[in-house]
Amino acid sequence: MMTHSHPSIILIGGGKMGGAMLEGWLKRGVAPDSIAVIDPHASPWLLALAQQRGFAVNPALGSAGEPSVLVLAIKPQMLDSAAATLEPLAGPRTLVISVLAGKTIADLASRMPRAGNIVRAMPNTPAAVGRGITGIAARPGAGPEVMALASDLLSAVGAVVDVRDEALIDAVTAVSGSGPAYVFYLTECLAKAGTAAGLPPEIAARLARATVEGAGELLFQDRENAPDQLRVNVTSPGGTTAAALAVLMGPDGLAPLMERAVAAAKRRAEELAG
Repeated sequence: MMTHSHPSIILIGGGKMGGAMLEGWLKRGVAPDSIAVIDPHASPWLLALAQQRGFAVNPALGSAGEPSVLVLAIKPQMLDSAAATLEPLAGPRTLVISVLAGKTIADLASRMPRAGNIVRAMPNTPAAVGRGITGIAARPGAGPEVMALASDLLSAVGAVVDVRDEALIDAVTAVSGSGPAYVFYLTECLAKAGTAAGLPPEIAARLARATVEGAGELLFQDRENAPDQLRVNVTSPGGTTAAALAVLMGPDGLAPLMERAVAAAKRRAEELAG
């Protein structure tokens, strides 16, 4: 992880995703005095953390200079209004890392033409608990040291996958960026199905939530078995799980439904990117 021997990081936006990255950096040893956060609407949490840990919030931009890394974690629709502020910060030696959904490297380059390198990243909300996964892609020509630095910073909130081709970021968005919502909805549906099967709603909800939590933890801890093998491991021939899977794995089951859902999310990501 970066140490104080690395030059400065400026984080634009200290909301949920920006805040998660910031906390991850601090936990992994980035020197607080090498970090500055720009957020005109800084939350009480951010201000309290800054006072406790010693990083700067909203310093005079002239004094901040051009950082080694500029991380964009604002809402995508704020990019236009923030462009005038960002452009002087992105110099030829600056690595720009953007987590702005739908904003392409070309979009960013047009607003920060002097930026040395630009990496586009798509994290997901489990980053808030250090269990996210982020797909990244760089502008063509970026060297391995650029990707290593971007991966180093983003790995503070979870795993990082270099998809190499920016065209794949929309698919990353559809699978992992939006994916936590699919899992949450699956949990809702499992609870409702339990209620339909006769369980009191509060018990069905507790069972469904704990089941998804536990299955996710098993996936996390068991690196030897792929998901299909884990499924086989809990499926006795002719048993109850097999009966349910016959429905879920049927021609109108979960696989084609998930394929349509991911395709719809990917189309929408493409539309938002223009």
